[in-house]
Amino acid sequence: MKKFCVILSLLVAFSSCVMAEFVGFQDNNTTKTSITEALKMSDNSYITVQGNIVKRLSEDKYQFKDSTGTMTVEIDKDKWGGLSVNTQDKLELSGEIEKKFNSAILDVDTVTKISTSK
Repeated sequence: MKKFCVILSLLVAFSSCVMAEFVGFQDNNTTKTSITEALKMSDNSYITVQGNIVKRLSEDKYQFKDSTGTMTVEIDKDKWGGLSVNTQDKLELSGEIEKKFNSAILDVDTVTKISTSK
């Protein structure tokens, strides 16, 4: 019975290590840009924009606005990091531009709240 408990404890400890989420390389050298400039950038460009979410378009797509324009951003549930935001909160979004036909979407990797609504 002792051997079983030891083996079970080792398996649990090992599985928690294996199941820990790998974050990977975080590139801090992204290009901070405006939305107008972002819409002109090439596919797969990695950028950072600052502004506000104006409205939710679907489960993971939002309309994002800065002083120069608006664009669609895609923020998967796991990218929110527990943040709660509204349209008054200023955010910084970093991710990769995805161009398809005549549209561009920012596929967001990180969401940072810069300022909170009052």
